[in-house]
Amino acid sequence: MELYFLGTGAGLPSKQRNVSAVALTMYNERGTMWMFDCGEATQHQMIHSPLRLAKLEKLFITHLHGDHIFGIPGLLASRSSQGAVSPLTIYGPPGIRSFVDTVLKISQSYLQYPVQIVEIEQGIIFTDDKFTVYAGMLEHGIPSYGYRVVEHDLPGTFFPEKAKAAGVQAGPMFAQLKRRERVTLEDGTVLDGNDFVGEDQAGRVVVVAGDTKPCAKMLELADCADVLVHEATFAEDERKLAKKYNHSTALEAAQLAREANVKKLLITHISARYQGSAEHLLLAEARSLFPETHIALDHYSVKIERKS
Repeated sequence: MELYFLGTGAGLPSKQRNVSAVALTMYNERGTMWMFDCGEATQHQMIHSPLRLAKLEKLFITHLHGDHIFGIPGLLASRSSQGAVSPLTIYGPPGIRSFVDTVLKISQSYLQYPVQIVEIEQGIIFTDDKFTVYAGMLEHGIPSYGYRVVEHDLPGTFFPEKAKAAGVQAGPMFAQLKRRERVTLEDGTVLDGNDFVGEDQAGRVVVVAGDTKPCAKMLELADCADVLVHEATFAEDERKLAKKYNHSTALEAAQLAREANVKKLLITHISARYQGSAEHLLLAEARSLFPETHIALDHYSVKIERKS
């Protein structure tokens, strides 16, 4: 799993940063990638990245402000033009269906693949045998969601040579031991499956926040996450402005990360007023509270390592 940032700016694109979009590649886990938000010109950013639209399986929209959705029409059309035929599911607040349906109808865009649109509420919005995705309502003036992606724990490694040495032949008893069950050999010996399987591997947790001011739901979503992607639109000296527009400062993002006991904080959605070296002010403020903070740049990637 790896996060790849396609746009890290706030509101409007700048020379250094495009508007919001971040991909979560899951090639080893499911052979696909997911994306969170799709600001204007996201498809242009992808041209300069290693990402491929054919691999896009799910698109999660945090809220319906233009800097988070204006890239959707072009991205959908380009995915079709590039020959993708696999289904795509779009999740987002109420209104996302009307937006997508209307723009495709008016532009007479024909897609070669099926698109499913899910207008979400809080709670579990997706689950399968590998991942569960939770959505939580944040505070931004309009419905804005954060997403918590939870990888299911992986079963521990089975040690077949150890089982053979104990007198177990490959077959049904192997399967029982893999499931940590007890088995009885012909001579009456009872073996405990736990002795032949390593510890389970804890699944990884990735949290991507929509635009928000500090709120209790964000703290809940971020609890003990391996990686938290959170907006840091303003520096601390603009806290009143951040509050007025329902955004967070870098210091507020760091405080949340510390309280939620996350492993790593990635700040994004950076106001264009922080150009060049000025962005280091945001990073310094966040690291003063939470040292494991990194500031995302366009085309910045972060591997999400599995817990030991």
